[in-house]
Amino acid sequence: MTEKPIHIPEELAILPVRDTVLFPGAVLPLTVGRDSSLALLNSLHGEDKLLGVVAQHDPRVEEPTATDLHAVGTAAKIHKTVKMPNGNVVIFLEGLQRIRVVEMLSFRPFLRARVQVEPDIVGPADAELAALERQAQELFREVVARSSQLSDDLQTVALNIDDPGRLADFIAGTLPSLSTLLRQELLETASVRRRLELLIRELSKELEVLELRNKIQEQVQEQVNQNQREYLLREQLKAIQKELGESDDTQAEVEELRQKVEECGMPAEARKECQRELKRLQKMTPASAEYMVARTYLEWMTSLPWTKFSGAEEIDIAKGQSILDEDHYDLEKVKQRILDYLAVKKLQPAMKGPILCFLGPPGVGKTSLGKSIARALGRKFVRISLGGMHDEAEIRGHRRTYIGALPGQIIQGIRRAETNDPVFMLDEVDKLGRDFRGDPSAALMEVLDPEQNAAFRDHYLDVPFDLSRVLFIATANWIDPIPEPLRDRMEIIELPGYTEEEKIHIANKYLIPKQASEHGLKVGEQLEFTDDGLREIVHSYTREAGVRNLEREIATLTRKQARRLAEGKTDKLVVTPEVVREVLGVPKFRAEKEVEERVKRPGVSVGLVWTPAGGDIVFIEATRMRGGKQFTITGHLGEVMQESMHAALSWVRANAERYGIDPDFFRKQDIHIHVPSGAVPKDGPSAGVAMVTALVGLLSGRPLRPRVAMTGEISLSGVVLPVGGIKEKVLGAKRAGIREVILPADNEANVKEDLQPHMFEGIDIHYVRTVDEALEIGLEKTPVPAHVSPKGRKEVEETVPLTPPPVH
Repeated sequence: MTEKPIHIPEELAILPVRDTVLFPGAVLPLTVGRDSSLALLNSLHGEDKLLGVVAQHDPRVEEPTATDLHAVGTAAKIHKTVKMPNGNVVIFLEGLQRIRVVEMLSFRPFLRARVQVEPDIVGPADAELAALERQAQELFREVVARSSQLSDDLQTVALNIDDPGRLADFIAGTLPSLSTLLRQELLETASVRRRLELLIRELSKELEVLELRNKIQEQVQEQVNQNQREYLLREQLKAIQKELGESDDTQAEVEELRQKVEECGMPAEARKECQRELKRLQKMTPASAEYMVARTYLEWMTSLPWTKFSGAEEIDIAKGQSILDEDHYDLEKVKQRILDYLAVKKLQPAMKGPILCFLGPPGVGKTSLGKSIARALGRKFVRISLGGMHDEAEIRGHRRTYIGALPGQIIQGIRRAETNDPVFMLDEVDKLGRDFRGDPSAALMEVLDPEQNAAFRDHYLDVPFDLSRVLFIATANWIDPIPEPLRDRMEIIELPGYTEEEKIHIANKYLIPKQASEHGLKVGEQLEFTDDGLREIVHSYTREAGVRNLEREIATLTRKQARRLAEGKTDKLVVTPEVVREVLGVPKFRAEKEVEERVKRPGVSVGLVWTPAGGDIVFIEATRMRGGKQFTITGHLGEVMQESMHAALSWVRANAERYGIDPDFFRKQDIHIHVPSGAVPKDGPSAGVAMVTALVGLLSGRPLRPRVAMTGEISLSGVVLPVGGIKEKVLGAKRAGIREVILPADNEANVKEDLQPHMFEGIDIHYVRTVDEALEIGLEKTPVPAHVSPKGRKEVEETVPLTPPPVH
C-alpha cells in the first residue's frame, strides 16, 4: 500500500474499464487486453506509475471516446504487472484519489486527459455524521455475518477505519451486490454524508435479501430431509412386499415396459439403452420428475416400428401403373420413375429408397402425387410441412435434458405410420427458414442421404434408427432457395404447368366428379360442364400453371346448382360460356385483347418469364423525351436485368443506321425503359431480345406484330444466347393467348425434349441466332403512319418521327 501521499499530476493517461469501478484506498486486479490499453502500460516509466481509471457507459464499446466515459474516475498507482500466456496483462491497482476528467487531450495511441482532484466534502464532525458512520458499520457487520461470499475479517477492517469517507469507499468497494451504476454514483458523490446515506439504504436492502434467502434455504433443507425420509420408507416397504410375495403398481409397470423392450425387436444398442433406463426407473419413486422422463422415453422407444414394414409382399407393376393413371393425368416422367423403382425393388428387395424432389408451380399435384405413390406401393403415407420451420430440433428432436423434450418430426412421422418403410413427404422444402436456433436444412442432409440415414440418430432417442427403407419425397416450388448440398442429395423431377387441353381433361375426369360428390350432386343428371364452358373458365377466370383456382371456380358453379335445387328448381344446369360469365361475373383476364392493345404503340414488346407459379408474359415499355445521354430503367429490376438493358442500348446505338435511326439519338434524347408490375422483383438476362425489340421499335416507329412474344439473352455482337425455363415460358405464352414465340436457336433441343406436340399446338415457334433475325420476325415492316387527332393536331401515338427534330 502507498504510505506517503502522492501528488496527482494535471495530465494523466486514462484507462477505460468495463463494468468496474475503482474506489480510493481499494486494491484491484485488472486484466488488460486492448491494444490501446497495452500501449498505455508500455508508456508508463519510473517509480510511481500513475494513471486514471474511468468506467465506460456501455461496456460493449471497443474503442471508447470522451462521450463513452463517465466524468469522474479514480487516480491509481500500478503496484505489480503480470504478463499472461495469451498476450493479456494483469495489473494490480491501488486507488488514490477521486479525479474529474476536465478535457480529453489525445485519443491515439491511448487516451490522455487533463484532470483535477475531487476532494471529499466532510462538513462538521457532528453527532449526525457519527451516527451515520456507526449505522453503516453495524449494517455492514450484519451483512458480512449472513453472507457466504464475504470474509469475517472484513468486519474487523471496517471497525478499525476511523475516517467516514474511507469507510464509505471501503464498504462500496467490498459489497458484491452493488451494481456498476450505483458504484459509479457513489464514486461521483463527493459529500461523505450523502455517500453514507446511500450506503445505509443499500445495506438495509441487502440485509433483507440475505434474511429471506436464509429462510428459503431452511425450508428447502426441511423438504429435502422429508423426501429422503419418504424414500427410505418406500425402500423399506418394497423390501417388506418382496418378503411377503407382493408387488406394487410401479413394479408391474416396469415389468410391462421390459416385456415390450424384448418384443419390439429393436437393435442391440437401442435395447442396451432401454435396459439401462429400466434399471434407473426401478430405483426411482413415481413422484419424482425423473421417473416420468424415463418412462416417456421408454414408451417412445417401444412404440417405434423397429422391424415392422408395410411394403407389399409381391410387387405388381401393372397395378401400380393403373393406380397412378387413375389418380393423375399425364405426368409421364414421374410415373415412369416410380415404375422403374418398383421394377428394381422387385428384383432387389434390399435396395435403399430413392430421394425424390418434385419441383413445380403450385397446384400441379405434387402433394397428391405422393399419396398416389404410397397407394401404388402399398405403403403408409406420412406428410410433414417444412414451410416456416426454423428450429433444427424440429428435425433431430430435443435432448432429454430439456423439459417437455420430444423426438423430431421424422421420428414422430415414423411412429404415426407404424411402419419403418412409409412414403414420407417433406412438403415445401424450399421454404425452410434459418435463425439462431439452427439450420433445419443442414439437419435434413443426414435424413436425405442414403449412405447415412441407415443410422439416423435423433437427439431425443440418442440411438440409431434405420431410415433406409423409407421413400422420401420432397416438394418445392422453386429450386434456388434449396441449399446446394441438400439439392445434391435429391433427384429433381420437374412437374411443369398444364396446357389448356390438359386442364379440361383433368376437370372432366377428376375435379368435376369430386366437387359434385362433395356438394351432393350427380354429374350428367343434375350438372353438366361443356368443354367450351371449361375453356371459358380456364381462359378468362384463371391464369395459373396448376388447377387449384380452376377447381375453386368449378366449386362456385357447383354451389350455384346446389342452391337452385334447394330452391325447388329441378332442371339440369348445363355450364356453357354464357352461364360461366353469368355466375362468375366479369372476366378477370383478357390476355389476347390486352396484348393486342398494348403493342399497337411502337416501343412496347412482350417478353416471356419464368416464375415459381409457372411461365408468364411481361410487357417491356420504352419511351423517349428531349434531353440527352440519360438512360432510366424502372420496374424493381435486379442487377443482371439492368446490365442486360445497358447491353441492349449499346447494341441499338452501334447498329442504329441499319434500321433508319439517327445515330446521335442518345445525344439528343433521354431514354426510359419500364417493366410494369413495379412491386414485383424481376431479374435475369432472358429479356435481352425483348429489350432490343422495344428500343428499335420505339426509335424506328415500327410496332411489335400482334400476339408475338420472345425470350433470349443477347451479346454485344448481336448473338441470341440460350435461356432456361423454356417449357414453362411456352406454356405461359399459350395461356396468355400468344400465337408466335421467338426462341434462341440453341433452345430447340429443349422444346423437342420437354414439350409434347399438343402442348404448343396453335403456336408458331421461330428459332433465331441473331438479334437481326428476331427484329425481322417481331416488328412490323413499316412504321406507324401519322394520324390527325379530333382537334386537328398531327401526332403519332406517343412516338416520334423516324428522323427526330433537332434539339436546341
